[in-house]
Amino acid sequence: MADKLIIFDTTLRDGEQSPGASMTKDEKLRIARQLERLKVDVIEAGFAASSNGDFEAVQAIAQAIRESTICSLSRANDRDISRAAEALKGAQRARIHTFIATSPLHMEKKLRMTPEQVFEQAKLSVRFARNLCDDIEFSPEDGYRSEMDFLCKVIEAVIAEGATTINVPDTVGYAVPELYGQFIKTLRERVPNSDKAIWSVHCHNDLGMAVANSLAGVKLGGARQVECTINGLGERAGNCSLEEIVMAVKTRRDYFGLDLNIDTKHIVAASRMVSQTTGFVVQPNKAVVGANAFAHASGIHQDGVLKARDTYEIMRAEDVGWSANKIVLGKLSGRNAFKQRLQDLGVALESEADVNTAFARFKELADRKSDIFDEDILALVSQESVANDNENFAFVSLSQHSETGERPHASVVFTVAGKEVHGESDGNGPVDASLKAIESHVRSGAEMVLYSVNAISGSTESQGEVTVRLQNSGRVVNGVGSDPDIVVASAKAYLSALNKLQSKADRVAAQG
Repeated sequence: MADKLIIFDTTLRDGEQSPGASMTKDEKLRIARQLERLKVDVIEAGFAASSNGDFEAVQAIAQAIRESTICSLSRANDRDISRAAEALKGAQRARIHTFIATSPLHMEKKLRMTPEQVFEQAKLSVRFARNLCDDIEFSPEDGYRSEMDFLCKVIEAVIAEGATTINVPDTVGYAVPELYGQFIKTLRERVPNSDKAIWSVHCHNDLGMAVANSLAGVKLGGARQVECTINGLGERAGNCSLEEIVMAVKTRRDYFGLDLNIDTKHIVAASRMVSQTTGFVVQPNKAVVGANAFAHASGIHQDGVLKARDTYEIMRAEDVGWSANKIVLGKLSGRNAFKQRLQDLGVALESEADVNTAFARFKELADRKSDIFDEDILALVSQESVANDNENFAFVSLSQHSETGERPHASVVFTVAGKEVHGESDGNGPVDASLKAIESHVRSGAEMVLYSVNAISGSTESQGEVTVRLQNSGRVVNGVGSDPDIVVASAKAYLSALNKLQSKADRVAAQG
């Protein structure tokens, strides 16, 4: 394993813990298929014991994905581990990932357990898991803030019980690269049976050093697995970014000396899919996948790139999936061309009926917008997935009037449990009036904590993509809507958020 770096993607588990980023089973399955196209080694599909929805998502992914190892997280108890094993039945390659906190702070304040109790629980959980699955990963939660002697004792014991991967998380993003790399190195030197397991790093980005810490864990510490997410998605400031780790190791192979399985030309498609599914917009200057990642505004830079690309570009845009020819379809495009483009984008619809419905929506969009971009197709399919999820609220139509010096007014028609209803309201602007018109009938009492507008492609003809984040009774959800009319997109996003807010899926806080 010395020359191979394993990429463990946890977008569908740790990434989904971002407030409002929860995904439906179909959305998770679509992203899992894209991760498989990307040739991710391990996909952490979810936390099977946290809810029936998560169990069903892990189960569906385990049955559908053949090329990647499918992993489910579990706390260090028999119920969670059994639930994970049950969800993973049918997987070509399965892994159970169990964890328990080992830092003094977490043991005392969160678990209310003594170190000896944690030690015994860690051993017993790995022993139990090993009887259900051959591939077992163990994580000491808040590992970086744990006492070295105790951590060595726990890790030695769980390896002896059959753990095949040891993951050392920087759960709260406290580490700095040199110290974290040395921490992993010391653990590997002090644990007598350290050579019997693959060592892994899982770093959060609270101080902006998740990627740097992970790379230090690999180069200085000897770790051979990195846990990461698409776009660095994750709670608080996010996780280590998959695209940045992959391209750092690939671009600087002279330094890291490691090989990867990843097919990098699918990175941008994965980034777009995750962004449009969750509503978490990628900042333009984001490394590798941001809109400006390969843009040159400076005259000196432009001149250099025109003469020789490597004067200012250390990667080729096409190697990560950027295309100079973004216009792919239009109103004259046929069903087969549309279906092929879905396949090229890594989108797998479950049935021909789903393809036909998506194609009908595509033709409707093409009548309103002459050029259809990849981003438009991904947004369209994402909205189709939401519409197919037996949602309680669905958009029908909208009319609004706004004029300088006049108070805007909107009238919205939407369905509630299949029955059409009508809402009207004034507002500070057409969007405000439209959302108040919906709320006048729904009366959800939710607080809007985020309203964000993003142009899907780069012209005034572009579809607007709106993200609405609502909060109510401790729950935080994102709704996403897209349409060439930004007011309509806003209404769709608000209804999408209301649907998620109404969902009763419970979530259990998990290891970072």
